[in-house]
Parts: sequence; structure tokens; C-alpha cells
Amino acid sequence: MIVQFICRAILLSIPLLYGSTGEIITEKSGHLNLGIPGIMYVGAISGVTGAFLYEQACGNDIAKMNMILAILIPFLFAVTGSVLVGLLYSFLTVTLRANQNVTGLAITTLGVGLGNFLGGSLIKLIDTDMSSISLGKTSKFFKMQLPFADDLGWFGDIFLSHDFLTYLAIIIAVAASIILSRTRVGLNLRSVGENPATADAAGINVIKYRYLATCIGAGVAGLGGLQYIMAYADGSWSNDAFGDRGWMAIALVIFALWKPSMAIIGSFLFGALCNANNYITGLGTETQELFKMLPYVVTIIVLIITSMRKKREHQPPENLGLNYFREER
Repeated sequence: MIVQFICRAILLSIPLLYGSTGEIITEKSGHLNLGIPGIMYVGAISGVTGAFLYEQACGNDIAKMNMILAILIPFLFAVTGSVLVGLLYSFLTVTLRANQNVTGLAITTLGVGLGNFLGGSLIKLIDTDMSSISLGKTSKFFKMQLPFADDLGWFGDIFLSHDFLTYLAIIIAVAASIILSRTRVGLNLRSVGENPATADAAGINVIKYRYLATCIGAGVAGLGGLQYIMAYADGSWSNDAFGDRGWMAIALVIFALWKPSMAIIGSFLFGALCNANNYITGLGTETQELFKMLPYVVTIIVLIITSMRKKREHQPPENLGLNYFREER
């Protein structure tokens, strides 16, 4: 039961890790992208679209499907769709200098609406009475595990039995942590987020770094949507089924203190807290629903503690959420 709980918590945590890592990369440049929930939604429906088109092209025959293409096509669709939305956000906030909070909320609304529209259109194409799309054939390729995982008992179940997107999420988070803290690119990006005027005076291209950070962050976050559909939902898409995972990813950024490495631990904790209500019996439905609030409660507690300690390394970038006007430098 403990092994099952841990595996389920990991499965729930990976979309949050993708979303929070992408948002941390974006926020390090000084941009507060509240459009992450919409971007993750677009990443999910884009991946679903790619998988749907490939399965239809193969006549829904798994024997005709190529494993590499079955994985690569949805993957590229998800990254491309989410990056394009990130590019739109960057154009509005960096080039046109629109309010970041309002733009982010608009992107979330746009992403959810676009996802539901495309999802509904795909459902109509297959002429079914069901309100969902099943991509179980593609999901099987995404969920393939190492062949020797079952032979290693609980160790194999916990560490080696997950889909490849789970391991990729951890690799991306670790790589982002190293790049942000130990490379010149990371130093330049952090300086853009802390004081863009000083960074500009030092010869750093503020606009380029903000565009790249936002688009890369969006691409990473979009993979969280793809992982949710292919691994957690077993390839099943239904409109408005993504839940509040995008907002939880944003809350996780605060919990992780803007550190991708901490987001790995935080995402697992959030996943465990979200999963806890499924293992609590005899307390009533109302009490189980209250347990779903725990990730947000923990985030508020962490926010209060870090604010009281006032350590600079535990604070967000100084210019987070503020547009840069070079004329005022």
C-alpha cells in the first residue's frame, strides 16, 4: 500500500514539476506568467491532436504504429503549441508592454477555450456519443517502462516503473537549476530579472533573454499537460478535465523558493498531499475535500515564513511582474 501511494504521488507530481519549472525559468527573467494553466492546457490538447492524427493515419491499428513516431509527434505538437502561446505572451508583455497579470489571466482563458474547442472538434470527427477521446494506443508507448523493473521489487516499482516523461521532468529541473546557478547564461538571466536597467547597461540583451525565458518556460510547462494526458489519464481527453494543476504549479514556485531543484521535492509533496484524500476513509466526503486544500495551505505557510525571515535568496526576482522601459534607463 505504501509503494502504491508513493507511485501514485509521483504520477500526480510530474505535471506540477513541469509547470513549476517552466514558470521558474520565466520568472527568473522578471516575468510573472499567470498564463501557465492555459499553456499547460494548450500543451495537452496539442499533444492529443498530434496523437489523434497519427492514430487516424495508421487506421487505429497499433501494429502499424511506429513507437518513435507515436512518441515524437505528440511531443513536438505539445512543445510547439505551448511555445507559440508563450511567444504570444512575450509579444504582448515584452514588445507591447501590456500588464503582465492581466495578460497572463487572458492567456489562461484563451488556452482553456482553445483546448475545449479543439477537443470538441476532434470528438465530432470520430462521430461518437462519448464526450471524450481515447488515445490508449499512443498512451501505451508513452507508459512503457524498463523491462527489468518488475524484477527489482519495491525498488523497481518506486524508481524504475514510470513513463519517460517523468524522468525527463527531473532531468529538466536539475539542468535548469545548474544553468541558473552556475553558468553565465543563468547569471545574465537572473540579472535581467533583478535589475534589467543595470543588465542592459552591461550589454545584456534584456528583450532577447525575456523572450527566450518565457518561450522555453512555456515549452517546458506544456509537457506537463502532455504527461497528464498520456500517463495519468491513460490517453483519455475530455474537456475541462485538467483541473487546477496549472494553478498548483504556480503555487509550487513559491513553495520551491524559485529553485528548480526544490521544485522536485515540492512537487512530490504536493502530489502526496493531493493523493492523501484517496487513502483516508471513515472521515466523510467533506473531510476528504478539505485535504485537497493542503498544498495551498502549505504554500501560504511557506510564504509567511520566508517573508518573516527576509533572506534575499528566498525572495522572488526584484523586478518580477514589472515591464522594462528602456527609455527610462
